[in-house]
Amino acid sequence: MSDKYTQFVSQGFGRELARRLGLPRPVELRRYEAGKPLVPGPVLVLGNGDEGRSQSAEGIAVELLSWGLDVRRNALPKEKLGAIVLMLDQVRRPEDLEVPMLTAARSIRDLAPGGRVVTVSRTADSAEDPAAAAARQGIDGIVRSLAKELRDGATANGILLGRDATPQSPGALGALRFFLSGRSAFVDGQLLTVSSEAGRAPGDPDKPLAGKVAVVTGAARGIGAAIARTLHRDGAVIVAVDVPAAGDHLAEVANEVRGTALQLDITVPDAGERIIHHALERHGRLDILVHNAGITRDKLLANMDDGRWRSVIAVNIASQLRINDAILGSGRLPVAPRIVSVASTSGIAGNRGQSNYAASKGGVIGMVRAAAPLLEARGGAINAVAPGFIETEMTARIPFLTREVARRLNSLQQGGTPADVAEAIAFLASDAASGVSGEVLRVCGQNLVGA
Repeated sequence: MSDKYTQFVSQGFGRELARRLGLPRPVELRRYEAGKPLVPGPVLVLGNGDEGRSQSAEGIAVELLSWGLDVRRNALPKEKLGAIVLMLDQVRRPEDLEVPMLTAARSIRDLAPGGRVVTVSRTADSAEDPAAAAARQGIDGIVRSLAKELRDGATANGILLGRDATPQSPGALGALRFFLSGRSAFVDGQLLTVSSEAGRAPGDPDKPLAGKVAVVTGAARGIGAAIARTLHRDGAVIVAVDVPAAGDHLAEVANEVRGTALQLDITVPDAGERIIHHALERHGRLDILVHNAGITRDKLLANMDDGRWRSVIAVNIASQLRINDAILGSGRLPVAPRIVSVASTSGIAGNRGQSNYAASKGGVIGMVRAAAPLLEARGGAINAVAPGFIETEMTARIPFLTREVARRLNSLQQGGTPADVAEAIAFLASDAASGVSGEVLRVCGQNLVGA
C-alpha cells in the first residue's frame, strides 16, 4: 500500500504546505536500485585519534577507495556528503569521544538527502576496564540519539566488533557496505555485532547469493513474496513454501523467480524433513532457510481463547523450533544453512491485544540467541529481523487514524515496505554477514516505542 501523504509532502506545494503548518515531512527513502552508486556522494572517514585520524580509519578509507567510492579524510567546506564513517574502535575512556564526535558534528548539516552515518566501535562487554566500557556504551547512546536528529531520509547505525573481530573482518566490511547502501533504507538507530573474523566476502557484491539455494516459508504473498524476489535478484535459487490453500499464489511467485514451490503446512511434525528432502532432491543443496510464515489472532488477554493462543504459537515459533531441530539433526546436510527468522518489534515492546503474537515473536528472538552456538558448530548461523510498521495488506486494514499514527512513530516518519524487510534478510543470509550470529536487526525506521 502506498503512503500518499509521504508522496504529497515530498515535493512542490505539498512540501511547502507541510513546512508552513509544521506537519511531519517524511521523504522518499533512498533504496537499492541496480546500477546506482553505493553511496550518492563523497564519504568522510573519521577516527578517534588526533584530528579524527587513526590507523583503523586509514585502513577503512583504503577499503572504501577499493569499492570505487569518493573518500575524504577531511571535510571540504559546504560539500554535500553521501556518508560519514566514524571509526571509534580505539576509544579507551569517555573523553576520547569528544574529538571525533565534534569533528563529525561540523559535517552533519552537509549530509545529502538519504545520507548515512555509520560508527564502528567495540562491544562494551569486551572492555578491559569500566572506563572503556563506559565509552563504548556511550557510543550506543550517540547512535540512537543522532538517528533521531537526522532528516531528509538520512540514517545512523553502528557496527560493534566483538573480541575476535577487527574493522577489516569480512562481516564488519559486509555490514558497512549494507549500512551505506540503499538496502538499509528503513534500518535506523541500530547496532549490529560482528563477533568473529569468520567467513569471506561475496565474490560479486551485486549477486551475493549466487549459487545458493534458499527456502522461504510463507512465500505466497506480502513480505514472503518480497523475500523470494529479493533473494532471487541476488542470485539464489528459491524454494517457495506455503500452505496448500495458498497454492495458486505460491505457484505464481515460484514461477516468477524461476524456483520451485512446496505446498506444506509447516506445523506438521515432519515439516523439517520434507523441506530438506525437497531442497536436496530438486536442487542438490540447502544454504539458506528463511522462517517468514506467521499469523496473528489478536485479542485482549482477558478475552483470549485457547484456539487463538495455540495457533499463533504453533505457526510462529513451535514450527521453527522443530524445523531447526531437523536441520541440526539431519545427516544429509554437511554444513548447516544460514537461518533468518522474522520476529517483530511487538516481541520487543509488546502491543495491545497481541500477548500471543508478542510471546511468539519474543520467542523467536530467544531462540535465535540460544541457537547461534549450535548453528555455528555446524558451520551455519542464525539471526532475526524485527520489522516495525510495514505497508502490507494487513496494515492497510487498520483504521485510518490509527494507521497514520503508527506510520509516523519512527524517526523516518513513515512505514517501511516488504522490500525493506527482504533487503535486511538478504544481507543476513549472505556471506557478507560472516561472523554475525544470534543477532536481531530491527527494520523499523527507529520505532519510537520500545525499539
